Amino acid sequence: MSSTTSTASFPHTNPWNPPRVSGGLPGIGHLVDFVRDVTGLMRRARAECGDIAGLRVGNKDMILFTGPRAQERYFRASDDVFSQREAYQMMVPVFGQGVVYDATPERMNEQLKLLLLALQGPRMKHYAPIFTEEVERSVADWGESGVVDFYDFTQKLTGYTSTHCFFGAEFRHEMTDEFSAVYHDLERSIIPLAYINPNLPIPTFRARDRARNKLGSMIEDLLARRRAAGTGGTDLFQTLMDASYSDGTRLSPHEITGMLVATMFAGHHTSSVTAAWTMIELLQHPHEMQRVVDELDTKLGDRPLDYRALRDIEVTDRAIREALRIHPPLYMLAREVLQDYNTDGFVIPKGAWVLASPLIGHEIETVFANATQFDPDRLAEPRREDACPYSYISFGAGRHKCMGNNFALLQIKAIFATLLRKYTFELYGDPIRTDFGGMVAGPEQPCRVRYRVRR
Repeated sequence: MSSTTSTASFPHTNPWNPPRVSGGLPGIGHLVDFVRDVTGLMRRARAECGDIAGLRVGNKDMILFTGPRAQERYFRASDDVFSQREAYQMMVPVFGQGVVYDATPERMNEQLKLLLLALQGPRMKHYAPIFTEEVERSVADWGESGVVDFYDFTQKLTGYTSTHCFFGAEFRHEMTDEFSAVYHDLERSIIPLAYINPNLPIPTFRARDRARNKLGSMIEDLLARRRAAGTGGTDLFQTLMDASYSDGTRLSPHEITGMLVATMFAGHHTSSVTAAWTMIELLQHPHEMQRVVDELDTKLGDRPLDYRALRDIEVTDRAIREALRIHPPLYMLAREVLQDYNTDGFVIPKGAWVLASPLIGHEIETVFANATQFDPDRLAEPRREDACPYSYISFGAGRHKCMGNNFALLQIKAIFATLLRKYTFELYGDPIRTDFGGMVAGPEQPCRVRYRVRR
């Protein structure tokens, strides 16, 4: 496969192999930097090497693609050239054997089509009142004023909403605390070291395996009770219970559990992280907060929230997407190269990993002016700095764009449309930095805000 773009777009010194970032140690290359400070390593790689930069991590060659033109190469490459399946074997212990990245390509595509049923289309209209219900329930005991860790709040809240929407009302109300503990152990196992070897005998991975077994037992129990009662539902759980593959095979309880977990990962972590960062950025920029509040008061007033109302709040939508640009939850994406790939004078060898980074790509000043500044109007007419194809990649791009993007945006808008019509907020405590300890980059905790009822 070759590219038609001029080699001038990717300055380099070696006509065949991508230039490699400096540093590294004999035998292990940049492994230490990759584990300790992968974002710093990627920033240095772009600064030294440009749009396409080489790394050596342990015994693995990795090539970082940043900038719209390189990112277009990355996301437009076919699955038989750049493959997610091989690169995301770290998710197999989380989702389970035979599910998504451990399934055959054909079976994986069938599974993903089933998951899309829960995250797009008519289901979104059904979810809007659930979002509002869960926000109202979560603040029922807040009182007139107080202080709350907002990231902790959004993690729990989006866990409730995702569980309610995907697993069903009975699971949400019967097993909330138990499920939260199990899901936390699954989510915290996604760390940079898992890319290297997800089966190392470390406490984090042992906790993950115990949590996956426990969740499987919980799902099997609920499945048996539903079948015994003969009750159905509109949630994803029931959809998977009733579904069959193209060969007529029904999904096993193990597959149902893994696919529910995969959907939670698609619809939960983006929502919790981005809701927290949106609040932080709005409180750090009072003018932008006032614009959001004014829009909510003017367009929504006191009326109940529904799908149409949530789609209509454009200022709020841009504030969320701008927070997502600056603080992408998934700051590094990976694929494995299945066949030699020729692009712009470079040869990316079979067996290498190719990386894209929404975090680094969104910091490029020639694409996003004053890139680290929170400025929602950059996403509005006439500026539309995200209009350049493959420049805004918080949700990925192309055929592998994140399945949960519509679910996440609708959920976050429901959170802010509910909270900001009831309360005023202010930051409380020390400045908040990003925690890059896992593969989902959230705010460091404590992440406290003070709230007061609006008069």
